[in-house]
Amino acid sequence: MKFINLLTASMVLFIVSCKENTSKSKTDVEVVSKKENFYDIDFENYPLSDNSLPIGVFDSGTGGLTVLKAIVAHDGNNNMTLKQGGDGKLDFEKESFIYLADQANMPYGNYAKEGKTNLLKEHIIKDALFLMDKKYYLDRNDASAKMDKRPIKAMVIACNTATAYGKEYLEEYVKKANLNIKIIGVIDAGVRGALETIGKNEDAIIGVLATVGTVASKGYRNTIFKIKEEQNYTGDIEVFSQGGLGIAEAIDDDPEYFDKNLKKPRGNYKGPSLEGDAKIDHTLFDVYNFDFADSKMLCDSEKSDDCSVLQINDAENYVRYHLVTLMEKIRLSETKNKLKSIILGCTHYPYMTNEIAAVLKELYNYKGKDGKFLYRSFMVEDIKLVDPAIGTAKELHEYLKKEDLFNPEGNILDSEFYISVPNKDNPKNIIDENGRFPYDYKYGRNANEFQEYVKVVPFSRDNISEDILIRFQKQIPYVYSLMQTFNEKSDKTKGLSPKDKI
Repeated sequence: MKFINLLTASMVLFIVSCKENTSKSKTDVEVVSKKENFYDIDFENYPLSDNSLPIGVFDSGTGGLTVLKAIVAHDGNNNMTLKQGGDGKLDFEKESFIYLADQANMPYGNYAKEGKTNLLKEHIIKDALFLMDKKYYLDRNDASAKMDKRPIKAMVIACNTATAYGKEYLEEYVKKANLNIKIIGVIDAGVRGALETIGKNEDAIIGVLATVGTVASKGYRNTIFKIKEEQNYTGDIEVFSQGGLGIAEAIDDDPEYFDKNLKKPRGNYKGPSLEGDAKIDHTLFDVYNFDFADSKMLCDSEKSDDCSVLQINDAENYVRYHLVTLMEKIRLSETKNKLKSIILGCTHYPYMTNEIAAVLKELYNYKGKDGKFLYRSFMVEDIKLVDPAIGTAKELHEYLKKEDLFNPEGNILDSEFYISVPNKDNPKNIIDENGRFPYDYKYGRNANEFQEYVKVVPFSRDNISEDILIRFQKQIPYVYSLMQTFNEKSDKTKGLSPKDKI
């Protein structure tokens, strides 16, 4: 019997169904009728044991590609025996992947702040359903969908916020659907990586740089203390977290946080400013050391000291603001411990590893007006930056080995890359002049409305900017080559010439 028939033959999907609220009770999971559903998955006949199926990976944007980069580059095992120990061959070279960037609904980190965690869970469910279903659109202007996408055999949530708010919920979902599909998140892997930098009896600080939503969930904090106890760490381990508002958004060209064409402050800015909860402190200007060149900071005055309105307009400047804020929290706490590692708790942040390391070095060497080092007594000289993606790759390999799901004859060149775009055919959608959901609409929607807000289409130059593509070429070249291969196949299907490739 199909799972969907457990209640009624007309039911095809269960999804978030309660109204938004601020209570901590679990969100109910119910079913909706077929007429309200745009995914149609035959759970009863789902080919879960088919080892030729691809592996699904999803994130709220392109940051999750750093997780995919770690997976496809992983060589920690012998490909013949599957035992630990690299053999010079990529562990997943015969696996294919399906990547989804839910760009239209990002950043996921802001949903908790706006009291919309149930809407966030609905997006996460839809991400998973896309990966398990066969439906996608070749182009944002297509009225009808293609139905030939392959389902998946395992799922990686390459998003810290989605892991924090949705992993257990997704596991409950697939269990009720009678699917034994593995769901791997990034938080546990990041925590284990951070604890590996600390001795069993050592006192230390672990920093967590994550989205506002991930920090609010306390997912990393709770997991650190949970695994600390499980692994018998006896030292005094403190956790200091910083919600990196604007970093991921700037990396993904969200115009409310970054717009390279601006010369003056804009009205729809959502990042740190001289007023508000995320406050730029005038007394710390020398410590921030912001780069004002090329409109990387937007000020309403020609002199930065005279700004009455100040907006960050550059990913590195966001990094500077948040690392200084993190170190100020630690300094003002008067702790006796030192910051030893920072978990990069957002998949976008590994793109900024060099910038983060450089700013930490600056802060280690920064001297106040009294000539004394301001932060040195609160940080080790070589702070380890922990990328949870590496541990995630290990967990995926262990699962495929245990379940005998490695593809013996597959090809990683068959990987596919998709991105969500606002659905112009949905008359209820509000879309701005940039083709995006405005902030107030994006976070003003409610769960349980069961709308096809987005269309999921292949990656292309129509939905990814030139600046982001250049970053891909430099920082994730192998993944970028896989994108190009898929894009060429997609363009051929659409009748486009090779010059149109990504």
